[in-house]
Amino acid sequence: MSLLKNRSMRFYFVFFLVLTMALGGSAIAAFADSGTGASVTVSKGSLNVAAPATVAATSTVTLSGDDQTTQYSMNLSVTDATGSSAGWNLQISATQFSDGTHTLPADAQYITTLPTATCTSSVTDPTHCTAPTNDVTYAGGSLTVTTAAQPLFNATAGTGRGKFSIPTTVKVEIPANTVIGAGPSSTFSSTVTVAIASGPN
Repeated sequence: MSLLKNRSMRFYFVFFLVLTMALGGSAIAAFADSGTGASVTVSKGSLNVAAPATVAATSTVTLSGDDQTTQYSMNLSVTDATGSSAGWNLQISATQFSDGTHTLPADAQYITTLPTATCTSSVTDPTHCTAPTNDVTYAGGSLTVTTAAQPLFNATAGTGRGKFSIPTTVKVEIPANTVIGAGPSSTFSSTVTVAIASGPN
């Protein structure tokens, strides 16, 4: 009787052990690693510069017999969404100021302060802009804006990726001997062109 009891207990123990091992194996299988491939396609954008349609001098000039200076500002917007690290460059040129009959000198427009670039507010995280490193310099500290395109600003290779605001101030000299029309005043106009190209030069 005792022997039968011992065999019975031994059977239950072995059965319990086998059941435990089976459950443990199932648990391990349930937590096995699995992998899912994810992909995203990113297409190249464009390189462009935008400028206001019109700007006006900050002050009206009244002839006084002296040389006088006024200025106008353009808030340029540069976008480099090309996905490259080529850099870019801005060139500026302008037609001679004219009121339709009379003109200001061909060298009346000039820039004395190098523009600076800041990431635009449309880029919600400023660290997502790669600020341009500009190595354009103006000989003698001044850039004369004429009909010939001149280097205005650039982004060296590896910089200038994103969207940037580049405020640019152009000074205009009104000579003492300026001639205007028969009316009390004349409005002199110039067409300013800012072009962008890939590469720092």
